[in-house]
Amino acid sequence: MKEKDMKNKKRNNDELKPEYNFDYTKAVRGKYYKQLLKEGANIVMLEPDVAKVFNDSASVNDALRSLLNLTERTRRLTK
Repeated sequence: MKEKDMKNKKRNNDELKPEYNFDYTKAVRGKYYKQLLKEGANIVMLEPDVAKVFNDSASVNDALRSLLNLTERTRRLTK
């Protein structure tokens, strides 16, 4: 399959199909709020300039763990 055809196919798959009919009047605000609190999920909003640097939550977690590791090592040096 040609590259152009593959891009068009991907675009077509990303679009909503006409048979989808969402009734937003039945939407429930905060439906999963208690479940997220119980499971211990934390939602953090990144500033746009920071979000450009990280591709996903795993990369954010890796960076924060590295920072925590560094602070632990340097804290021992200053005691």
